[in-house]
Amino acid sequence: MQITKQSIIGDVLDAAPDTAVFFLEMGMHCLGCPSARGESIEQACAVHGTDADELVEKINAHLADEA
Repeated sequence: MQITKQSIIGDVLDAAPDTAVFFLEMGMHCLGCPSARGESIEQACAVHGTDADELVEKINAHLADEA
C-alpha cells in the first residue's frame, strides 16, 4: 500500500491500524470522528499545522518496514 497526501485517513487506518500513532503524534486525537476519517492526509495536516509530506514519508517508511 502506497500512501499519498490525497489518501483518506479512514482508508489508511482500515488498511493499517497501527499507523494511528503517526496521526496521534501530529495532534490528531479525534481519529474516530466521522469527518476526520473522511479527510485526506493533506487536509488534516493543513488543519493541524503539520507537514503532510513528512507524515506521508513516516507512514510509508513504517509500512515498508512491515512488509
